[in-house]
Amino acid sequence: MANLFTNIPPGLIMVLLAMPIAFVPHHYRQFCLLSVIAISAFSMTVGSGVHWEIEVFGFNLILNRADHLTLPFSIVFHIAAAINVIYGWHEPKSLEHCSGLAYAGAAIAAVHAGDLFSLFIWWELTAVTSVFLILASGSIQSKHSAMRYLIIQVLSGMFLLSGAALLFQDNGSLAFERMSLDSAGAWLVFIAFGIKAAFPLLNGWLQDSYPESTVIGTVVLSAFTTKLAIYALARGFPGTDILIVIGCIMTMFPVFFAVIENDMRRVLSFSLNNQLGFMVVAIGVGTELAINGAVAHAFAHIIYKGLLFMSMGAVLYRVGTIKASELGGLYKMMPFTCIFCIIGAMSISAFPLFSGFAAKSLIMSSLGYEGLTFAYLILLAASAGVLHHSGIKIPYFAFFGHDGRHQVKEAPLGMLVAMGMAGALCILIGVLPSLFYSILPYNIDYNPYDAGHVLAQSQLLIFSILAFAFLMTFKIYPPELKSTVLNSDWFYRRLAPAIGLPLLRGIMLVWGSFLCQMRGFINAIWDTLDRIMHSPLTGPTVSGRAVLIQAGLLALLLLIGYVATG
Repeated sequence: MANLFTNIPPGLIMVLLAMPIAFVPHHYRQFCLLSVIAISAFSMTVGSGVHWEIEVFGFNLILNRADHLTLPFSIVFHIAAAINVIYGWHEPKSLEHCSGLAYAGAAIAAVHAGDLFSLFIWWELTAVTSVFLILASGSIQSKHSAMRYLIIQVLSGMFLLSGAALLFQDNGSLAFERMSLDSAGAWLVFIAFGIKAAFPLLNGWLQDSYPESTVIGTVVLSAFTTKLAIYALARGFPGTDILIVIGCIMTMFPVFFAVIENDMRRVLSFSLNNQLGFMVVAIGVGTELAINGAVAHAFAHIIYKGLLFMSMGAVLYRVGTIKASELGGLYKMMPFTCIFCIIGAMSISAFPLFSGFAAKSLIMSSLGYEGLTFAYLILLAASAGVLHHSGIKIPYFAFFGHDGRHQVKEAPLGMLVAMGMAGALCILIGVLPSLFYSILPYNIDYNPYDAGHVLAQSQLLIFSILAFAFLMTFKIYPPELKSTVLNSDWFYRRLAPAIGLPLLRGIMLVWGSFLCQMRGFINAIWDTLDRIMHSPLTGPTVSGRAVLIQAGLLALLLLIGYVATG
């Protein structure tokens, strides 16, 4: 029995049992969800190696590969799945819980896929299962957003499958290993990963869909899709120079949108895009220290960004709005949520003794060791922007700022417990970085708390805080406006409908007219043949188009007789 659970891919049991658990009564469902996650986590104990390999139609599929790179992602995905279950303990509806379990399971199984075809299966399943988290919101906007999200995610899978086919044609293997951008197949796979990683101009789906999901769904979504893409890039394209350029753009591009955005969950979505840029840069550097930094940042980011999304979800759950212009003063009503939000904000801002500092130091050091000064300065400036839009703006406008005069209760117990667990992990990682570093892909001897690192980061944080205070004091900081900021999603949310809908209507009008004319022409032919066949030269008269069938059969028999007699 033990071998059964250790040989199957971690996450598979979560996918298989997600639907049956939907029929379990709510009071027992959460315990079942946690039990299934624990069983899946137990399958990670088997150690490194290939544990399930099958041959299908001549293709060698590796369904369970475990190594130094899969371990940290699998650990944090299981942790996130468990915290999400606890966070949604109060919710009696099964849709979010069960789709979230299947979604997390598919992401975990994808991490352990050793070939591109198996990866494609789980890659697409993450899209299909996660879309229900957006649909569960039930609004018109969420339905439209869900459709756009699904189209883009499935498109990513199509790029992945096409690239895998071309790579197999080139080298006769589907193995998911390191690739170089020297073939069309590799480029297609690279684009597939880039869509899920929210590369510049491919990132609109993230800010479009995450804020439209449910309170629970947004937290779940923030953990898996983009980090699965980071894993895939780290596995397939470490040391690819173009990723440094792409990552630098990612770190700076969303900052300006996040500063002026009014919806706090959209602010966090832009911030998520910014943080992904740090990981992409590190993967582009490709050294052991840089890859450790990318993985460490992904691990820590799942926890502290989930904590920030959980705190904003608790605010939305109690207040009914998440607009910065309508919030404020909630520290009196929701003090614990406020504290947890501040812990998440300090973590994402990389304050010493918090997880973000332990992770981000690895990336910045790797850039310094490789002499990538320009990239280092861009990430340094982006770090200051992170403090503004996530470290200060989120807690300030939600819990302080002007008084929104909301009389609400503290978040439900399950939400507080989940936020407390995430907050404890943020502090534990920051206080004991050596324990955290022990699960990273490569062994390192690194101390983030030397005088240089601490002093440099402290100076950055102090001057950023002073800059925010200056901007607020002199009313230069962009005000909270009741608006939605579009970025690259403007192309398909505004431009495409503006051009595409009139064009489509014109095509349908022309096509409809053509069909009407063709229908009249075809009916005229039928009527003419009907009249001819209705009055044959000999034999009985059979009215209607049945005569045509009779004539056709007669012609067929004559043809068969002719062929038979030679």
